[in-house]
Formats: sequence, C-alpha cells, structure tokens
Amino acid sequence: MKKLGIIICGLVLVMGCQRNVYRFSEGSVYGTVYHVSYQSEMDYAVEIRQEMERVNRSLSMFNKNSVIAQWNRGESEQVDSLFVAMYEKAREVNEVTGGAFDVTVAPLVNAWGFGFKNEKLPSDEKIDSLLQYVGMDKVQLEGERLVKLVEGVQMDASSIAKGLGVDLVAEFFDRKGVQNYMIEIGGEIRVKGESNKQRPWHIGVDKPIDDATAANRELQLVLALREGALATSGNYRRFYVVDGKKYSHTINPRTGYPVQQDILGASVYAPTCMEADAYATAFMVLGTEESKKIVLDNPHIEACFIYQNKQGEREVWMSDRLKTLVLEE
Repeated sequence: MKKLGIIICGLVLVMGCQRNVYRFSEGSVYGTVYHVSYQSEMDYAVEIRQEMERVNRSLSMFNKNSVIAQWNRGESEQVDSLFVAMYEKAREVNEVTGGAFDVTVAPLVNAWGFGFKNEKLPSDEKIDSLLQYVGMDKVQLEGERLVKLVEGVQMDASSIAKGLGVDLVAEFFDRKGVQNYMIEIGGEIRVKGESNKQRPWHIGVDKPIDDATAANRELQLVLALREGALATSGNYRRFYVVDGKKYSHTINPRTGYPVQQDILGASVYAPTCMEADAYATAFMVLGTEESKKIVLDNPHIEACFIYQNKQGEREVWMSDRLKTLVLEE
C-alpha cells in the first residue's frame, strides 16, 4: 500500500507541474515577428497561428485575395466580421480624435511610399487631388456591406489590424480558460495574469531612437502589467530621408503629409490592443497637448508621450494611473 501511495503522489505531482508549465510560441506574421507566452497544459501553437491568419485573410493589403484588398479594388462591398470590428473601432477613434485617425488614408500612404505601392515624394498637386478620397464620412456600413459614397476611396488598416491580431489570440486564450499569457506582435502587446516568474508581466517602452533595423534598442521605462494592452507608435522605425529631410510613415489624414509633431513616441495602455494601436497612431498625428486632453478625458485609456520641447530637449509625460505601473530602477 505504501508503494501505491508513493505512485499516486508522484502522479499528482507530475500533473500539477504540467498544469503550471509555460509554453512559448514565436514566428513571423504581418511583416514582423510575434512572441507568445502562456500557461497551459495544452500546446496551442497551431491555434495561435490560425487566429493571426484570420487578420491576413480579412485586412491585409498585401494579400490580393483579402476582404480589404477586394474592397479597395471595388470588386466587392461584402465585408466579414473582422472587417466590421475594425471599421467600428476605427470610426469611434476617428470621432474622438477629430479625424486624426482615419483608415481611409490608403491613397496618401501609397503616394508617400509606405503602403502597397512603391512611390515617393508626391507633388503638392497630387496630395491635393488625393485628399478628396480621404475621410470616414466617405464610406457607410450597411449590415455586412461597406458602401463607398465616393468612388476611389481605399482603406489601410495597418495601424489597427496588428492590434486586432493580438486581441484575437487573447480572446482565444480567454475562451480556453488560460489565466496567464503575454501576446506580442511587432511590439503591440496584451497581457493577463502573471509571467512564469510569478510576477506581473514586465513590458518595456523603447526610447525613440532613429533605427530602422531595431538593432540599437534602449528602454525608456518598464511597466508591470497584469492585464490590458500596450501599443506604441513612433517615427523612428519606418522612415526615409531625401536631401537631408526625414519623411515618416505616419501620415496626417487631414493634411496629406507625413506628421511633423513634437511627439517622438506615443505608448497607449487600453483594455484592447486594437484600441491602443489606433490611439497611439492618432496621438502621433495630434501632438502632445491635444493628445493629453484626450487621455485625460477618457478614463479607460492611459498614455506615455516622449516628446521634444521647444528647447529641443526630450521630456516624458505620463498619465497618473500609468505612473503607478512603472517599475523603479
């Protein structure tokens, strides 16, 4: 009987260890890399990838057969549930930010060479001609159809789709009862619970250093998070320089030109990564002062802005709740 007791205890111990195991999954998606850490006795690597690929089939401009690619070409007005979720959040953030976030910016993004066409340095006349196709008021959702009220309108969901991909994996984990996870796609992150070190997830915010290769990363600060999403937008990764002038990938949909604001990097903490992703982009367009007002008026979002003051010095502004999550050195 003693031997049987030892065997049973041993099985309980092994099963307990199996439940406590943290699994890691990584790979390439959306033109970047992803890293996922989660506590589960089940290996969900295949399902994680499947959730991410749902976004490619719906919202990738580089997939010629995606819903958004067909919509952009005017081949179909039919959209799927992911497209609708993206569109509704995009419209909400568009309204809150006074048009600073706008997924109909695609013609301008292409003209500046940051979309699915390789163009550069468009003329002022071309920019003026393209602005007629930009604006959320130029499309209308009717059930599962998105109608173009102005022919020539195109959408670029890259500033929100990556966050949606993160959220899809998080929602999958929630359905499966996974209590502890961290999902990161190209720097956009959502977490829940604790890491394998039995502490909140430690998430770094990069210093905005011009470096297209991301080889010289330095951290501005580290946050300790147990829930929610963090997305960062900056013009220090995707840009080009012509005749000594820097042209960033973030286009102001209201002017048609790359942003020239004081914000060097905007990090947004929100319940979902799609929301954080969209607001981070909008804040790069708005600049520090306008962005502060929006954050202070919205209790469900927090933010950190790294910006350049009038003297050319770098400063950091952070909302009060986010300050409480910063790890002290």
